[in-house]
Amino acid sequence: MNSLAVRWRVLILAAVVCLSCQRLAVAADESTLTKEQIKQFLSTAKVVSSKEAKKGITGTSRLTLSDGTITHDASFQAIDEHKAVMQLAKGTELNFVDSYKYNIAAYGLAELLGMDDIVPVYVERKWKGETGSLSWWLPVKMDEAERHKQGLTAPDADAWNNQMYKIRVFDQLVSDSDPNLTNVLIGENWQIWRIDFTRAFRLNKDVKEPKDLVRCDRQLLDKLKALDANAVTEKTAHYLSKDEVKAVMARRDKIVAQFQKMIAEKGENEVLY
Repeated sequence: MNSLAVRWRVLILAAVVCLSCQRLAVAADESTLTKEQIKQFLSTAKVVSSKEAKKGITGTSRLTLSDGTITHDASFQAIDEHKAVMQLAKGTELNFVDSYKYNIAAYGLAELLGMDDIVPVYVERKWKGETGSLSWWLPVKMDEAERHKQGLTAPDADAWNNQMYKIRVFDQLVSDSDPNLTNVLIGENWQIWRIDFTRAFRLNKDVKEPKDLVRCDRQLLDKLKALDANAVTEKTAHYLSKDEVKAVMARRDKIVAQFQKMIAEKGENEVLY
């Protein structure tokens, strides 16, 4: 083999190795992105394709984004509906709101409570002339409705229950008027995510389902006790009104009081984990 042929083989091999390394780097980068890097990607990456999401009634679109290095899908919701009176299947709701802004507010609140491992990143983004929320597309194998339908159970019951306890506390805090099983997503390792808060943050100051408050993560209870109205206001600026923040704090007070009462009655180890 002449020297020119050898040189070409070396160059081709080097190119293949380089491309392989790039693919590995992209895969590694995508799996190790920080929350801030995910926010940056969602806010600035180019939308290269789109399609309607298979589930949901709020006009959700599945967008494919790329920044030239990483390509990943995201969920876009632009609904922002306000009605003085709304007739729903469950009855009449006054001052009805169905808004993408609550997705962003929910993530901000989750960050304050150390629950941003359960609520995916949401950012505000414009697409095709509409402003909405954009969230990282999650590696999901099923939702809670599908799990119930198939009669499946998590292999680690304690780990599953501990995640669900946290979600139930969060649901009562944000007062979602339309919680449903399709908004609880399950990953390959049985990690749970809670998504879609467009009908949350109602103005009621009481906990809607006190019976759902069964147990609480110790760190979450500490975070709830320390939650400050000014911090919530700052974190959810442009997405929650003053009255909505007041309602969150009033529900926080009721949630903490209920857990404190349960601890006094049953003992800390029966209530906290």
